[in-house]
Amino acid sequence: MRAGRVAGYLTLVALSAVSAFPLVWMLLTSVRERNTVFGGGFLPDEITFDAYRQAWTSLDFPRHFLISLVITVITVIGVVALATLAGYAFAHLEFRGKQVIYVTLLSTIMLPVTAIVIPLFLELDALGLLDSQSGLVLVYIGTSVPFAMFLMRVFFETLPHELVQAARVDGAGEFAIFARVMLPLAAPGAATVVIFQFMNTWNEFLFAQTFLQSPDTLPLQPVLYAAVGQHSTDWPLLCASLTMSILPIIMVYMRMQRRFVAGMTLGAVKS
Repeated sequence: MRAGRVAGYLTLVALSAVSAFPLVWMLLTSVRERNTVFGGGFLPDEITFDAYRQAWTSLDFPRHFLISLVITVITVIGVVALATLAGYAFAHLEFRGKQVIYVTLLSTIMLPVTAIVIPLFLELDALGLLDSQSGLVLVYIGTSVPFAMFLMRVFFETLPHELVQAARVDGAGEFAIFARVMLPLAAPGAATVVIFQFMNTWNEFLFAQTFLQSPDTLPLQPVLYAAVGQHSTDWPLLCASLTMSILPIIMVYMRMQRRFVAGMTLGAVKS
């Protein structure tokens, strides 16, 4: 019994080390000299923060960081609002064409992103939203709502339907039932959607690179990719930029981790 437990712990430690190695390498590379990235030891001989200062100025990091933050926050708010409303409707309301609409929305999840880039490009061009941050936000919301709606429907279905029926008997309207009764109970599910959506939107590259053409309007990820040279790359600069770019995701997860864990366990057990 003890040998099995020790073997399990050793396996977990090994997996954790393998998973953490890229992050540790990135952090160490961001504080070392450029000429020692691949020629020196694993630990830098001398720690320098020149790469952080260079990334802050040469890449115009604050501007693009703010653009990414605004786009991500608006997208998260839009996705959470639409997904919670749709999830509640599909879980606790009956209306004509419910299953057809649900399956149609759900089927869009199966489409690969590369298959819809050109249609979305042509659609944004026809609407005059190409090279527009608002157009990019609409694309993010439109492509993210189906999966978020699917998650929220699962969470709402775990809640007792008797609560809805009791609120209706008391004379509450559907929106009041949703906002005052069901949504607070589904907060762990909404937190799960927030974390997933924030991470996906913050790290998204393909749509931003394709639909935005003006350098001044680009979010952070395409700008960081531009730091990768064709023949050579300033690895400390790139790693310093990546280190600063992951801070918002870490902060969001640390702020909402309890609700996230509760949401993951709640979605696995249906009452």
